[in-house]
Amino acid sequence: MSEIVDLPASERERAGKGPARAARRAGQVPGVIYGAKKDPIMIAVENRQLNKLLHSGGFFSTLFNIKVGSASERVLPRDVQFDPVTDQPVHVDFLRVSAATTVTVQVPVTFLNEDQSPGLVGGGVLNVVRYEIELTCRADAIPQQIEIDLAGLQIGDGVHISMVNLPDGVEPTITDRDFTIATIAAPTVVKDEAAEAAAEAAAEGEAAGEAEAPAEAA
Repeated sequence: MSEIVDLPASERERAGKGPARAARRAGQVPGVIYGAKKDPIMIAVENRQLNKLLHSGGFFSTLFNIKVGSASERVLPRDVQFDPVTDQPVHVDFLRVSAATTVTVQVPVTFLNEDQSPGLVGGGVLNVVRYEIELTCRADAIPQQIEIDLAGLQIGDGVHISMVNLPDGVEPTITDRDFTIATIAAPTVVKDEAAEAAAEAAAEGEAAGEAEAPAEAA
């Protein structure tokens, strides 16, 4: 289960573009807390702290306790909007949740025991199809990551969702097929070496032909 992270925030008294721009000028990112049949709360969080959380990975599958004044809200990030020019966050949405709330989240995948995969040790390449898996679970049971064991996998083998031991109560949202998460592909360097060898052979042939050509008469 992912840890619950405390995130301080200030409450914004007014909504709208003007107050939102003022918050950004002050180094904050405007946002909103909504859901659970309660009134939304307009908030602002520190830009630097939000950027740090965004770049640390797993942001959208992490539960937060947002402290607004003396109150605390248990939330899950739902959306972040970015400036198209600066790529800085300009707005963030949080959904109120309880322990019993069922949520859909993107959970990152991590790969273990690459050095115990004969395919990878022999020069194969790990081809990752899905860096995240969309899962449905209770808000208090969100996995921090999904671990994929690569031990024993050969070139040509694939990792499918049916091969992953998910925690109890955690289910993939895609249930109509045994989708692929990663494969062990053959190395492409072999083809490159063959092409280089062919080019070298052609160059040597041209050089030999030039050496055998008769010299021009003076």
